[in-house]
Amino acid sequence: MKVVITGSSGLVGTALTNLLVRDGHTVVRLLRSGSGSKTGSGESRGETPEKADARSAQPRDIGNIVKVAWNPNTCDLEGEPFGEDQGEIEGADAVVNLAGASIAAEGWSEERKAILRSSRLHITRELVCALEKLAEPPKALVSASAIGYYGNRGDEVLTEESKAGDDFLARLAQEWEAEAVKAEALGLRVVRLRFGIILSKHGGALPQMMRPFKFGIGGRIGSGRQWMSWITLLDVVSVIRAVLENTAVSGAVNVVAPQPVRNADFAQALGRAMHRPAIMPAPAFALKFALGEMADALLLASQRVTPLRLEQLGYRFAQRDLNAALASVLAEP
Repeated sequence: MKVVITGSSGLVGTALTNLLVRDGHTVVRLLRSGSGSKTGSGESRGETPEKADARSAQPRDIGNIVKVAWNPNTCDLEGEPFGEDQGEIEGADAVVNLAGASIAAEGWSEERKAILRSSRLHITRELVCALEKLAEPPKALVSASAIGYYGNRGDEVLTEESKAGDDFLARLAQEWEAEAVKAEALGLRVVRLRFGIILSKHGGALPQMMRPFKFGIGGRIGSGRQWMSWITLLDVVSVIRAVLENTAVSGAVNVVAPQPVRNADFAQALGRAMHRPAIMPAPAFALKFALGEMADALLLASQRVTPLRLEQLGYRFAQRDLNAALASVLAEP
């Protein structure tokens, strides 16, 4: 396969690139040209492609990796600075859109919210625009979204058919997906991946969750009764490969493990995996005071999400049990 990836230097993008290249596929890294923008492909700091390259842990053998520059402000694919052109994207099997600034990196000021929106909606809109200019566009668009789509839903079991929520993250996910769906008008198969909490030792939410446990002050958040829908990075990239290969898949797909857990149980499992106590709860009022709206949406919201579509497709999870998953993740070099 030839797969075009935006956000290729992020946590998921790097792992997916490594997997595809290892398996003999060609990866086209669509990298933002220019500098100074805060809405670049998959980065929250507005890095140039050269800086993102230096920072990311891409495979050393770059024989199956092609770099193509694009300007997301004009939706133009450019030949500079890498000397490639849009011909590298013509006829590709798929585009995987992983662009988006980090939700949890900073507090949600109005300026930060604008960045979160632009790095998803604007980038996806301009990506579809760029694909429209191709004589032979890719056959599929696999675009990131998140289970924040569902909002805070208590104990309700959520599938891909469940209605959307109405908080900031829910509205953001709905609008993000709506931009991706526009590619269907170009004849592309569109898959919307609603990612849960991705467990990785080297990025995402887990290192931040581990920090208080390292000092012996870890524990549940708030009441601890809120549901957490998780998945390992290993399964995330395997799911993406599966939907790339299965041309019958389209629409929304919940990318979560089959066994969501309550926050208190997650804290206990993480404490066991780290050989640390999990006895110091973080009071909800303190989190709300410190983080405001972000605390409600990211730490206190309950989302009991199931991977119905993946199970219907017969996907076999590498990690279904949280205790085994955390042990495996923390054992990574």
